Amino acid sequence: MSAAYITNYSNDFAINAEKLTRNFGQLSAVSELDLQVEKQTIYGFLGPNGSGKTTAIRLLTGLLKATSGEVNVLGCQLPRESNKLRLKIGYMTQKFSLYDDLTVKENLQFIAKIYGLTPNEQKARLSELLTIHQLTKQAKQLAGSMSGGQKQRLALAAAVIHKPKLLFLDEPTSAVDPQNRREFWEQLFDLCDQGTTILVSTHYMDEAERCHKLAILENGIKRADDSPQALMSNLAAQVVEIAASDLRQIKNSLIKLPQVISAAQLGTHLRVLVKEEVTQPIALLQQQPCLNPADQLAIVRPSLEDVFVSCTGRGATL
Repeated sequence: MSAAYITNYSNDFAINAEKLTRNFGQLSAVSELDLQVEKQTIYGFLGPNGSGKTTAIRLLTGLLKATSGEVNVLGCQLPRESNKLRLKIGYMTQKFSLYDDLTVKENLQFIAKIYGLTPNEQKARLSELLTIHQLTKQAKQLAGSMSGGQKQRLALAAAVIHKPKLLFLDEPTSAVDPQNRREFWEQLFDLCDQGTTILVSTHYMDEAERCHKLAILENGIKRADDSPQALMSNLAAQVVEIAASDLRQIKNSLIKLPQVISAAQLGTHLRVLVKEEVTQPIALLQQQPCLNPADQLAIVRPSLEDVFVSCTGRGATL
C-alpha cells in the first residue's frame, strides 16, 4: 500500500479498500471490492443472503484475511494491524452473541472488562447505556429471557460500550418488529451525530434508504455505489405503473418483452421496468395484446427496489 494511499485515507475515510477479494476454494465470496466510507456517515451494504455482506464485514474487521487486495480501516492496515483495530471498532453480529445465562447488567460488565474500562468508568457507562437503550428495568433480567427487540438493544449497547469510532452491524434488525427497527435506526442516527461511523448490512429496502451511502452487492460483486437518492435518480430504466384487472396475466406477458427488465405486482398495480433506450415506454406497453384501452398507465418515480432489480438482474424472479 502506497504512502499516498494511506494519507488520502487518513484525511477523509474511516474505511478504504481496493480490490478486496476473498475466495473459499473455487467460490469467490467477495470479488475485487473497492470501498470508501467517509467518516461520521452511515454506509449500507444491501443484498440478499449469499451476496457477500457478512464476508465483507469480517474482512473489514480483521476477522478474515483477504485472498488479495488492500484495506485500511481507521488508519490500521489489515491484516497486519488487526489487533490494534479491534479496540477502535464495535461489531454487532447477525445472531445474538451475548450470554443467555447472564443478566443484562452482567453481560455489559463482562464486555466492559474486556475493553479495559476501570470500575468507575464501568459504573458510569453502564448507567448511561441502560438509560439510552431503555434497559434499566431489565438490568437484572437474564438475557436469554428477553424479547427480540430487547436483545437487539442489549447487543447494540454492548457493541458501543467502549465508544468505538467505527461500528459494524450485520443485519441487526432481521429478527425484530417494525417499531423496534424504527427506534433502532433513531439510535444509529444519534451515534452518527456524535461522531461514530457506521457500516450496516441489510436486505430491507426501507433501511437501505436511510443510509447516507449504499453499495448493492450480488454474488460478492459490488453492482452500484452511491447515495440512495442518486441511485434512484440515475436509474438506467423507466418505471411504468399499470392499473388493470388480471395483473398476473399481464405480468407474465410483459416480462417476455426484450425491452422489459422486470415486472412486479404491488397491491392493485403492476410496476414495470422498461429499458432506458425506449423513448415511449407507455406507448410500447399499450400496444401489447394483454392490455386493454381502459387500462391506466403512468410513469412513476423509481424506488430503491427498482434500482436493485435493474443492476442485479433479478427481475425475472419478481
